Amino acid sequence: MLLLSAANTTLNYAFDFSAPLAYAPDLLAGAWTTLTLSLASTFFGFLLGVLCAIANTKGTRWMARCAGAYIEVIRNTPLLVQVFIVYFGLSSLGWQVGAFTAATVALVVNVGAYTSEIVRAGIESIPKGQLEAAECIGLSRWQTLLHVVLPPAIERVYPALTSQYVLLMLASSICSQISAEELTAVANRIQSDTYRSVETYLIVAVAYLLMSLLMRGLFWLLARLAFPRRRRLGTPL
Repeated sequence: MLLLSAANTTLNYAFDFSAPLAYAPDLLAGAWTTLTLSLASTFFGFLLGVLCAIANTKGTRWMARCAGAYIEVIRNTPLLVQVFIVYFGLSSLGWQVGAFTAATVALVVNVGAYTSEIVRAGIESIPKGQLEAAECIGLSRWQTLLHVVLPPAIERVYPALTSQYVLLMLASSICSQISAEELTAVANRIQSDTYRSVETYLIVAVAYLLMSLLMRGLFWLLARLAFPRRRRLGTPL
């Protein structure tokens, strides 16, 4: 009888989105924070990843070892643990930083390691003939790297980078654990106020889907500007 009653209660559940939608301004603010956090982490994480990839492939032995150690540590530890270490670790050292700053630092450190491996694969895919040609025309080591190696390497791995940064945006929901006011943290507060968990998280799921499509659109536009050769050839990005 108890099981039958529970089943009837479940079947008679009435969805009511009016309560969580009353918090629409808060949800929009949380979505904006999520996008800001993700784009900032993407920019700085890309720079960090490229530097580590260069150190790993073109740097000295100790630079390659340091970059390799960083990549292995980050890729083999949970993002949540990294967020906690940055947030509580900086505080224990006397550096009082806000949740948003700590979340950004943790995400940059995390995505930088994954970016490094993706870019490294692109660098190693450059044919040796191109490097020999650059040497023959008298380009320096850094000129070769900046003009011959990195542009085509990044162009080749750009789809993988795009997917990684969209995943970063979705993973930023973990930062709600340190009270960063991003979308998931706002949703947690709303569902505790309204007791409408299913409706709240359905709205949040749709919001994340729309933000994913928005980021993919932004990356597509960036690729159209950054890779004119592919645009002229009509090659898919």
